[in-house]
Amino acid sequence: MKRIMILCIGLLGLLLYSCKKDGSGTAHLKVRMTDAPGNFDAVMIDLQAVEVTGAGGAAVLTNINAGIYNLLDFSNGVDTLIATGDITAGEVSQIRLILGPNNSVIVDGVTYPLSTPSAMQSGLKLQVHQTFEPGITYYLLLDFDANQSIVLQGNGNYQLKPVIRVIDAPISGSIRGSITPLGILAAVTATSNGVSYSSVTNLNGEFLISGLPSGTYDITVTPALPMLPVTITGVAVTTGVVANVGIVAL
Repeated sequence: MKRIMILCIGLLGLLLYSCKKDGSGTAHLKVRMTDAPGNFDAVMIDLQAVEVTGAGGAAVLTNINAGIYNLLDFSNGVDTLIATGDITAGEVSQIRLILGPNNSVIVDGVTYPLSTPSAMQSGLKLQVHQTFEPGITYYLLLDFDANQSIVLQGNGNYQLKPVIRVIDAPISGSIRGSITPLGILAAVTATSNGVSYSSVTNLNGEFLISGLPSGTYDITVTPALPMLPVTITGVAVTTGVVANVGIVAL
């Protein structure tokens, strides 16, 4: 499964939508959210606010689509806009996602509350360290890895330890495919030069791994035992292109 919420927190990428500068001293930021599918019925995240820390200090984005989101609604290439706003141009060092208390996970039809570590009580901090030019609109795509972000504890409770990476679409490509037979879940890993990106199949057997740097990848599909992994070698990924590996027979 592709590394929900790497939250592995990879570096935040930026999508440049407009190159027209107006010298106003502000840049416009759009924050979108997507997810890698996970082995859960639902993963509910209570999003309250998005705060940006940069040249102008800390500022909460003014237009926030607050609410409880099922992350699994935004998998395999689907995303949603969660916040927009103007920020002071210059270096942005951090994005902070502020979550409410109503986070939960549904497993086999049973709802469990998601506790959060004490370090997250003030919000989920993502390091950016990018320079925003005045008069330009950027957007950040936050890719939550739910499968990596939800930890089953020894007492049977679940804890939210978000794993997120941010995708820079203009300098990346994607790999898409599906598996047969249907009705099983499998982990899918794309590896190039020792670096791996992962996802899992959805209920229709489909998978999509986005945010891949250009290069040649080996794709490994790993179903549950007793089925054996299948590897496809030499898959070329090109910037802005979705490489389709077709149907992988397990």
